[in-house]
Amino acid sequence: MLATEKTTRRKKREPRDKVELIEKLVHVNRVAKVVKGGRRFAFAALVVVGDGKGKIGFGSAKAREVPDAVVKATAAAKNNMVHIPMKEGRTLHHDIVAKFGAGKVIIKRAKPGTGVIAGGAMRSVFEAMGIQDVVAKSIGSTNPHNLIRATMVGLQSISSPKFVANKRNKKVSEVLNSKLNEGEATESVETV
Repeated sequence: MLATEKTTRRKKREPRDKVELIEKLVHVNRVAKVVKGGRRFAFAALVVVGDGKGKIGFGSAKAREVPDAVVKATAAAKNNMVHIPMKEGRTLHHDIVAKFGAGKVIIKRAKPGTGVIAGGAMRSVFEAMGIQDVVAKSIGSTNPHNLIRATMVGLQSISSPKFVANKRNKKVSEVLNSKLNEGEATESVETV
């Protein structure tokens, strides 16, 4: 071999385990821009993306054609993914009331076998995230943008027992036991 030839071999990077993402198209809206010559129509898409294991993201985008808007919104949703802690991989740790704009959502954890009891935009968030048992209700605005944002605000406010224990410098069992003791104390007060 000549000294000028390079014999370096580059290792091909093997892609990380490709996680199959669940993509849900929530809403498509036709929008118009009024210009001097008339109206220019475009489409706005709202997409939710999740991995079915607690990661969720949403995105919205506009384009002249629906498929282009969906592709752009999906890319935005993938960039905005966050991890939400789940209890037993099927439901939430605690109940939530959240608000964004005029949209208010009430999300409650549920027993095994309940299923996803939620409407429209919230249902797509829970299905993409992988929650199997939840009861949710929307109050106020039915705008899918506000409902998804309110749902995301609520989900991001969830704190797992492990997180609370670390924050209080206690063990998880101590945090859970104190919660049980508080529940027993309130029951005994009510019965008296």
